[in-house]
Amino acid sequence: MSEQSTAREPDGLAELLPQWHRLRDSEDSAQGEPLRALLAVIAEQVDRVRDGVDQQYDDWFVESAAEWVLPYLGDLVGYRPLPGYERVLATGLRDGGLPDSSRRRLAEALAPRRDVAATVGNRRRKGTLALLEELSEGVAGWPARAVELSRLVAHQQPVKLYGSGTEAVNARRHSRGRLVDVRDGAALDLAGGPFGTVARSVDVRRVDSRRTQGGYTPAGVGLFVWRLKPYSVTRAPAYCIDRARNLYTFSILGNDTPLVTRPEPEPSATHIATVDNVPAAIRRRQLHDRLADYYGPGKSLVIRRDGEDRPVPLADIVVADLSDWRYRPKRGQVAVDPELGRMAFGSRSAPRQGVWVDYHYGFGDDLGGGEYARERSGTAAGREEATPPDAAVYRVGPGRTFHRIMDAYAAWQHDRRAGRCGPDGIIEITHSGAYQEQLDFDLDPGDRLELRAAEGTRPVIRLLDWYSNRPDALNIRAREADCAAGERPRMVLDGLLVTGRGLNVTGPLGALVLRHCTLVPGWSLEPECHPASPEEPSLVLDRTTACVEIDRSILGTIEVIGDEVGTDPLPIHLRDSILDATRSDREALSAPDCRHAHAVLFAHRTTVIGEVHTHAVQLAENSLFTGRLNVARRGVGCLRFSYVPPGSRTPRRYRCQPDLAGPGGAARVRPLLRGERYGTPWYGQLAAGCAEEIRRGAEDGAELGAYHDLYQPQREDSLRARLAEYTPAGTDAGIVFVT
Repeated sequence: MSEQSTAREPDGLAELLPQWHRLRDSEDSAQGEPLRALLAVIAEQVDRVRDGVDQQYDDWFVESAAEWVLPYLGDLVGYRPLPGYERVLATGLRDGGLPDSSRRRLAEALAPRRDVAATVGNRRRKGTLALLEELSEGVAGWPARAVELSRLVAHQQPVKLYGSGTEAVNARRHSRGRLVDVRDGAALDLAGGPFGTVARSVDVRRVDSRRTQGGYTPAGVGLFVWRLKPYSVTRAPAYCIDRARNLYTFSILGNDTPLVTRPEPEPSATHIATVDNVPAAIRRRQLHDRLADYYGPGKSLVIRRDGEDRPVPLADIVVADLSDWRYRPKRGQVAVDPELGRMAFGSRSAPRQGVWVDYHYGFGDDLGGGEYARERSGTAAGREEATPPDAAVYRVGPGRTFHRIMDAYAAWQHDRRAGRCGPDGIIEITHSGAYQEQLDFDLDPGDRLELRAAEGTRPVIRLLDWYSNRPDALNIRAREADCAAGERPRMVLDGLLVTGRGLNVTGPLGALVLRHCTLVPGWSLEPECHPASPEEPSLVLDRTTACVEIDRSILGTIEVIGDEVGTDPLPIHLRDSILDATRSDREALSAPDCRHAHAVLFAHRTTVIGEVHTHAVQLAENSLFTGRLNVARRGVGCLRFSYVPPGSRTPRRYRCQPDLAGPGGAARVRPLLRGERYGTPWYGQLAAGCAEEIRRGAEDGAELGAYHDLYQPQREDSLRARLAEYTPAGTDAGIVFVT
């Protein structure tokens, strides 16, 4: 046996013993083979020492060093991390105060590995615009475009005089800071933005001003950054407006969705970013002038109709303003409005078998259902979940064995009762389609079922009006049986978008896990992203024993119905999620008739839009509550590093807002959200004018709420520090947030 295999196997040392020692140890079966157990413990400690030695070698290189080693390697070349980096790492990384994913993101925000590695090379390119764009990507992870604002300051043109020398001077000034040309519609459409070329009068305010930005000065340099990320939707069905069969929206929810560019990598390190290299919103004029650059397979958007694999021809696409659906395309044409995410076909050439689209939209983070790569998060107990090796997998989608979810569920139930598979079953949806069927999952004791989206897909479950005498929710029912708590069934939903209705959970369920899912708040959306049924719950826990775990998800109201005398309160764990009641004065968590829910809440890095009425809050940290929080038992639990509105009835608080703001500070320190409507690109994000106590109110200096792990304050501080270091002296350089 090799040394490596011996070190990595718990019984490796025992296998090296003579046979008679192992025989004598196995004869003492009543003691559980004590010699083998002792050697397994020793082997584990040997592995730890060996891993530590291997890591010490890796720590010599910036590409493989541990997070806490990066600032020490950077110190060798004069790299200066943000103030307080060592203190934050000492409390956050070594004491285990934050989850592993949060620790990694915090370390990358404070001392990015790419920034440390490029320190020497960046100093050689100091003062170039391309370097500033690389700093934004390497330090903050934000795509950016650097603009020399001084070239956009309007200059008075001198009278042209004859002579070769004067003509040369005038030609240079004519192309720089000239007056606006009203005949150039494309330039006027981009005026005032990161790609604008229209000059403007001088603005004496500095571009790095914390109040009102300026920058159009002879020394101004602006770094325009995009914080929203582009997310793709591939071969998804479009939404047909009910009142007309030729009007569609790109979003299957029927709401307006601004389309964004699919970013292309820059060809070289000295290249200045263009509109094709950043996730910029596509404008009508821009799409009209460069339709071939944006439309087609592998590009920003594609339209397919009537089940055809080939896209609608480029010659049939016209760009139009579809704000009020007034534009009427001609026969065979398809009108597209990228700013609203709408399209219209000719009334006599409307699709008969549906429309499918590929497009990109902007959003803040990997949250809710989406085609992004999903990470397996730890459970409430802090352990990592893994797919059981003996789990039976049933795939649903075009070209698969099953075309309906309930057909796959019935096959799993049949195999389970016939003994052909174990208790673990996985129903995997393999494409970003829409499933319109009534879903009823009846689970037996010991069942563990997972309904998930395949990697790179975002399936949509549309719950419609199927029955007239009972609700049409997605039902998860555990059959009544005499079983121990450990044998109760378990249900997992992963990577799904559910619209039309909510979830209804009943019976003695062991656990319900929602991971990277979206239960549309208000069930469905109107075109302007207003909820269609704002007071309807997304999740109803009706006389169940389920432990609810919600991770990186978006959902509406949670309603708890149960026996408050004969049963224990339900544990509800919210992590990196948004609980949205569609308005701050509506109930986000409660029992019917606004009574206290018989539940115990655990909230970690969560944004709650609405009021919470619950039995107790065991722990709420780094969270944001826009509505009042009322608990029945104040002596249980704790709130730490969170915001709760004045007048809330809570357990004891530790460093919460607006308690630390002092007398009269409650009016200033309150959450201001950029958007409170699901479906908008900036949904749930803090507005620019939000108080610093909320933007940096978490225990590690990040913002409160669901976007905590983006560490945007730390990224901004680090980027500002690098701008001050790498821009030439006397230059007024600052950050301009486009999104």
